[in-house]
Order: sequence, then structure tokens, then C-alpha cells
Amino acid sequence: MENKNAIKLVDKILVNLDESGINTDVLIDDIKQLRTYALEEQIPLVVKVLRLTYEHIEENDSFLIPIPNDEDSDFDDEEEDIIGVESLKYLLSLTKNLKNKTNISDLKAYRNLLNN
Repeated sequence: MENKNAIKLVDKILVNLDESGINTDVLIDDIKQLRTYALEEQIPLVVKVLRLTYEHIEENDSFLIPIPNDEDSDFDDEEEDIIGVESLKYLLSLTKNLKNKTNISDLKAYRNLLNN
């Protein structure tokens, strides 16, 4: 996102996740605020992903979506999926640079996983 306040909010959320993990009270409000910045910038993919993210956290009191796997990855299929704080931090960090095609691709993968 281009908005400096949105970038600051992402950074704040990432610090909070490092310090206290998934604290649903604060986290959900922060993600909803971040979503308003995405609405202002008219970025439908980010708006949708953020809505699905906070709804998922409200429903599960956690973030149970794994980091999307690269199809070209050298990882074994048996390697454990990374979920929880690390996956949520990755998702949120993707919103900081939407000019990166990989970030857009991963956001679409998160959208698809959250929809299922």
C-alpha cells in the first residue's frame, strides 16, 4: 500500500504479533483499520484478504492458514506447514509492497485458502 499510515500500522501489528502473539482484541481492530486504508486506495484483493483474515481470527481465535507453498519449491511435501503468528506476519507484510508480483500471487493464494 502507498499510504504511510497503513505501512506504519502494518509495522505496529507485526511488532505486536512478535511481542504478544495473536491477541484477538487488538489485532482484529488493527486489521479492520488496515482494511479501511485498502478501501481508500481501492485495492480489492487486499480489502477481501483482510476481511477474510479478521473473520477467520474471530472464528478460530488463531490464524490457522499456512504460508502458501511455492510450486517450484524444493521443500518436501512432508514438511510441516507454517501457520499461526508466522503465517499471519507474512500475510500482513505482503500488503506493504503490492508492486511485487510474488506478493500479489501469495495474497491470491491466501484469499483462496481463506475462502475454503
